[in-house]
Amino acid sequence: MTAVVGEMLANATHLKIAPGNLVPTQEGVWSLKGLNSNVRYAEKQEKEQLLAVQADLGRPSATCAALIPIRKSEAWWAMAQDERRELFEKKSHHTATGLQYLPAVARKLYHCRDIGEPFDFLTWFEYAPEHANAFEELVVALRKTPEWDYVDWEIDIRLQRV
Repeated sequence: MTAVVGEMLANATHLKIAPGNLVPTQEGVWSLKGLNSNVRYAEKQEKEQLLAVQADLGRPSATCAALIPIRKSEAWWAMAQDERRELFEKKSHHTATGLQYLPAVARKLYHCRDIGEPFDFLTWFEYAPEHANAFEELVVALRKTPEWDYVDWEIDIRLQRV
């Protein structure tokens, strides 16, 4: 687990993903909550492109995973939807960048801001060990974009299924 931007979370040795409300049951354990929501910032053509090539989660070969919670700055949220779309796609090419790594890297995005969680988004990625370099390229490319100038807290948690 690495704090890319902002403070670190308490160390944890295990990750459990479960639906519903989770309350930490042990001292020192934290929980992150998010909701699967509609696709935002993507236009119809982009959404169709994503759906045509993205892989499902849970593939037996995808034994590597990353959970990347992020929070964006108040400056990001102060912008109008069209301004955020401009930064997200027209300047940062977020969707186009992600498409380059599909179907090798599967992902699911959870929204947290509207439910009062400390992060705005939780992104879960899965990939096979032979695609680890591709995943690293993806996160490096995204972190270099103008969109990432608005990230004020990001934790990068890497996991491997045993």
